[in-house]
Amino acid sequence: MMFILIFSVFITSFLFLMAISLVRYAKNANQDKIVKKKFSVKEILKEMNHKLTMLLIKNKKQSKKKNNLEQRLSVAGVPIKPEEFAAFQWLAAIFAGGLFHLLLGHLLFSIIGFIFGFQFLPLWLKTKEKKRIKQFNMGLPSMITSIIGSLRAGFSLPQSLQMVAEESYSPIKEEAELVLKKMRYGTNLEDALVEWKDRIPSEDLELMVEAIIIQRQVGGNLAFLLNKIVETIRERSKIQNQIKTLTAQGRLSGMIISLLPVALGFVIYLMNPEYIGTLFTNPIGIGMLIAGAIGGIIGFILIRKITTIEV
Repeated sequence: MMFILIFSVFITSFLFLMAISLVRYAKNANQDKIVKKKFSVKEILKEMNHKLTMLLIKNKKQSKKKNNLEQRLSVAGVPIKPEEFAAFQWLAAIFAGGLFHLLLGHLLFSIIGFIFGFQFLPLWLKTKEKKRIKQFNMGLPSMITSIIGSLRAGFSLPQSLQMVAEESYSPIKEEAELVLKKMRYGTNLEDALVEWKDRIPSEDLELMVEAIIIQRQVGGNLAFLLNKIVETIRERSKIQNQIKTLTAQGRLSGMIISLLPVALGFVIYLMNPEYIGTLFTNPIGIGMLIAGAIGGIIGFILIRKITTIEV
């Protein structure tokens, strides 16, 4: 029975969006003073999809390239378009809001569910983006080592990238293929590498790209230069792992201190709901909760800043 209700909410949300688009299309069609003609279902659906796309991605454009949704999807390795991601985000928000209303039966929880559903996909995208960048950084030294071997064997840099694309694994494989694809479409090697560096927020990749560009401008032994970069990347990674080990206790303490009041309040609520219920109904209690939440967030941020050491 619950599955049927959830499925009904999802279908209702989708039909609601389609109805809005059809109404907007019919209104615009009546206002146009052109020769009357019968529209086919295909034309109506095409126009409806265009209107819905414009409506959904209207507020998704950002000025800075690094914050662009299309770029983030590419970095995260998610093979969908920005407008499709925006559509899924709105559907998830409507679905979560309806689900919370069915389970809890209160408008406030419906709003909370709507906000949760709307923010779920961006959080998921951010997590997937960080994970893929981490995998890329872990495979970068091996990629540079393969390029060094190819250069010493007499291959050019584009040929070395081609060998990397053929022999490496994801995400190095996809990124190298993307650089080669841009070069096939007419982009020169320097511009393709610069676009690669701008698209992937990796300090190690930036170091490699800048070294290659400088070497192509002033000359020198590229294989020797890349070998030094690999040594630098590996030493820096070693130091970062040591720092994470030394600061693990501080980071764990920050998480425990931040979550302890929430866990303690939940336990007290299970034991005696009436005792702690006053804290949520009395104005003084609500003020104390807000002050405690703000103080906990500030403390968590400060602990994270103290335990985060740039290398």
